[in-house]
Formats: sequence, structure tokens, C-alpha cells
Amino acid sequence: MIGSDPKLTVSEFVELFNQTLELTYPFVDIVGELSNFRISKNRWVYFDLKDETSSVKFFGTKDMLPGPLEDGINLEVIGYPRLHNRYGLSINISNLRVVGEGSIAKAQALLAKKLEAEGLFSPERKRALPYPPKKIGLITSVGSAAYADFIKIINARWPHVEINVAESLVQGLEAPGQIVHAVEKFNQMSQPMDVLALIRGGGSTDDLAAFSTEQVVRAVAASRAPTIVAIGHEIDLSLAELAADVRASTPSNAAEMLVPDKKSELQSLFSQNDYMKKAIESILKISLDESKLLKEDLVSRMNTKIDLAQHDLRQKSEFINVLNPLLPLKKGYAIVRDKTGQQIRSATNVKKADDLSIQFSDGKIKAKAS
Repeated sequence: MIGSDPKLTVSEFVELFNQTLELTYPFVDIVGELSNFRISKNRWVYFDLKDETSSVKFFGTKDMLPGPLEDGINLEVIGYPRLHNRYGLSINISNLRVVGEGSIAKAQALLAKKLEAEGLFSPERKRALPYPPKKIGLITSVGSAAYADFIKIINARWPHVEINVAESLVQGLEAPGQIVHAVEKFNQMSQPMDVLALIRGGGSTDDLAAFSTEQVVRAVAASRAPTIVAIGHEIDLSLAELAADVRASTPSNAAEMLVPDKKSELQSLFSQNDYMKKAIESILKISLDESKLLKEDLVSRMNTKIDLAQHDLRQKSEFINVLNPLLPLKKGYAIVRDKTGQQIRSATNVKKADDLSIQFSDGKIKAKAS
């Protein structure tokens, strides 16, 4: 009956109501269609979630958004209800995500347009992956099939590589924040990873939505180490893959792209060794053949020069012999000289009793003119 219960002021009622809500519904998880969406002062976010018959107001900050939003998109929001003195009942947002295949596609298209305009997907930003890497930073759900396949293939192909794992949820409301935290953890290491791998297996559009949120895409683009992202099956494509330096079709494919196959590498080394051996043998054979030809050519040239020199020597020898005054002596002639050694060329130059010297080819004799 009016007047019989304790009277409350409006503020007291609001406080009592909130205390009751906090005990009864500390958090609520609500799904609905976005309407009246607006951002105030580039920080505060206001919107309603509605269904066919009801509507609830929500309040939060811009950094909670998964990306650009617009009315008509379906959201799942976790928050705590509060009755405000001025604005009435609303939900203070703790976390939210886009749900439903159509809404996810619409939200991704809005975000892709925004990030593409910023150049976040530009080929000029892409970095080459080190090959093979010494240290791999892996972000995924430990125990998942994607994790098992990735580790198995890496160990089978190139067991020398070091794998550092940062475990993270890969779907649901908490996944984007955990993925970003894992990337930041690797960024802050004093010894950075050579490459960062972000992977998860297949799933529905809703399961893979975390990899197309703005915070995850920007974290991948800002990674200190080059990134490779493999989400879902080959036909699945997330915005994180567009921002990555390299996209792999599946987690298994990512492992194969990151490291060589040791068996193939050994076979390649053996093949190269055989090739080098045959090449060296061929070069040596060619060198020996060329050396033999050079030797033969050199000997031929030397023999030719010797023959020419000998021929020239014979000609000069014959010429000298022609000029030799003693040559006629071999034919029976003699040279007569007076006692001074002067050659006597005529009998008129000899007097009776002159001492003479007669030279033959084989010796000299003394004579006296009569």
C-alpha cells in the first residue's frame, strides 16, 4: 500500500537496482541486429541491438569494435547491464563480435575497403620469408589438428628448426585479443623470430571470423618478423591472410613452404656433387687435350725454327767457305810468300836466291829461288 514501504530517492533506486543486477546478472550475452550505430568524439560507441519485438541500448569504446560496422549487421555482445541516472537501462560492452554468415561478409567487406585504402594489403609491403628459418614463432591452438599437422611436417622435413609456440584461442569472442597478445609477445622478444606463423584448421564462417577483425589484421601487418598465415581450407580467405607477407592455403602447406625437405636437399646435394665431379673431370680432360695440342704445336714450331736456323747456318757456312782463301789449296794450288810473308803473285817479283815460303793445303815448306 502506498506510503507503507520505505521511500527511495531516484538515485537510491538506481543504486539498489544495479546492485541487484550485479548479483543476478553480472554479465549477459546478447545477440541481435545492430541499429542506431554511432561513434561520438572518435571514442565512444552507442548502438541498439534489436529483434522482432524488443530493443536494448549498448555503450562502449571504439577500440572494442572488430572493424567498421553499419546498421543491419548481427552482433553478439557480452557486457554488464546498468541502469544509468540519465540514460536509463543499457549494457556496458565488455566484448563483441559479428555473427552470421551474411553479417560477417558485410563487416569484412567494410573493413577490407578501409584497410585497402590505407595500403595495408599492398604488394610493396610484402617481405620475403627467410629460407630456411632458424626460429619459427607459432600462434595457434595447441592440441588442434592444425597444430599437430604443422609440427609433424616441420619435424619430418627439417627437424633442426626451433619452434616457439604462443597458444591462443582461434575462434570466439576472446580469440582476437589473444591472437594480438601473442603477436605482441613475439614482437617484444630480445631475440626476434625469423618468421611468424598464424594457423588454424577449417571451420564455418563464424569460426574463422576472428582472423578478419581489425585488431588481428593490423597486428599481423605490424609484426616485427615476416609473417605467414594459413586459415581454414584452401577456399577460405581471411583478411589476416591478405595482410600477411605470405599466405598458405592450409597449415600443412604453411609448414611445407617454411622449410625444405631434408631428403630432397640431400638428394640435391648428391646430384650437385656428381655434376661437379663430372664437370671437373671434363675440364681436366679438355685441359689435358689442350695441353697436348699446345705441346705438339710448340714442338712443331721449335723444330721449324731449328730447321730454319740450320738451313741459314749452312748457307752462311757455304758463303764463308767460298770466301776462304785457303780453299783452292785443297785443289792442288799453293801460295808463295817472300820472307816478309807477303804473297808473291808473279814470277817477276822474285829474284834469284830469294827465300820463299810455299804453303800447301796440308803444310808449308821453305825454298830458295834459282
